[in-house]
Amino acid sequence: MALSDILGALAGRRRSAQPEDELAKRGLFVREHDVGVTISGRTYRHHAALRQAGGQWDAERKLWSFDDPANLLALVAILETPAAAGLAEAPSAPYRPKPVDGHRERLRKRLMTVGADALQDDELLELLLTYATKRADSAGLARELLRSFGSLHAVLAAEPKQLARVDGFAEGGERDREFASVLFRIVRETSARARASSFKERPLIDTPEELSLYLDAALAQSEIEAAHVLFLDAANRLIRDVRMAEGTVDHTPLYRREVAKRAMELNATAVILVHNHPTGDPTPSDADVTMTRMVAEALAAIDVTVYDHVIVGKGRQTSFRESGLL
Repeated sequence: MALSDILGALAGRRRSAQPEDELAKRGLFVREHDVGVTISGRTYRHHAALRQAGGQWDAERKLWSFDDPANLLALVAILETPAAAGLAEAPSAPYRPKPVDGHRERLRKRLMTVGADALQDDELLELLLTYATKRADSAGLARELLRSFGSLHAVLAAEPKQLARVDGFAEGGERDREFASVLFRIVRETSARARASSFKERPLIDTPEELSLYLDAALAQSEIEAAHVLFLDAANRLIRDVRMAEGTVDHTPLYRREVAKRAMELNATAVILVHNHPTGDPTPSDADVTMTRMVAEALAAIDVTVYDHVIVGKGRQTSFRESGLL
């Protein structure tokens, strides 16, 4: 039976389930893309049907691709009527979860019953990735991410371009990388905002360790230089963390007039200047020192103190106040 005949026969047929659901019963998982769809999973026993339905085998990604999503209907019909399609293979057995599914469930139970302390970093990351990817096994990807970035914190702070360099995402392609990037950013931003909200209740400068973690999460993995200003009230509590400027990989302009204007709008009495060095080395440049002094002089004229200027590198930070530069 030709593919066109199968599609024609399906034109007047009403189906109670979507083709994706029918294929999932056979362990075949469909992913939509901007152009066409791909199928992965238990494809080996269905190679003949996949090929007859118009699929192309992608050896590098280990999946089948279809230019036209409508061909999924043809594939379902072929699988349901193998004799009519001239196939010798028997109907597939119902899909049963792989052992990895049970592994994930055990991890979830340990998290909820014993607590997060019972899980290693790679196990926590593996569980997080299950909400971002459709791959059968996220454990290998979790370990590769930790090897590539060095720590769980660095993984969650990674930008999309950095994640694209990780080979482990090849199986799921661009979709999995995009979903992981979105999920990591949600975790990162939620954590940063939670920390920021806690600083609104107590003096920020009295908690240097937490402040360091907060700044590292916000800026350490950025591939471009960015400048933040933390505006403080009279009790040194955080009023607002404002991203004032973005620059290139090695320079960010911070305009003293803009900082002074925002300080007056927020009724701030002190500020902490923050920017990152994408190279990873937090050593202040001559331009950093000059800019800091110019901002400090401008803010002094309106009775606002520059408490510190912190440069964030990769795993290291430099405080102007502790270094005697302020």
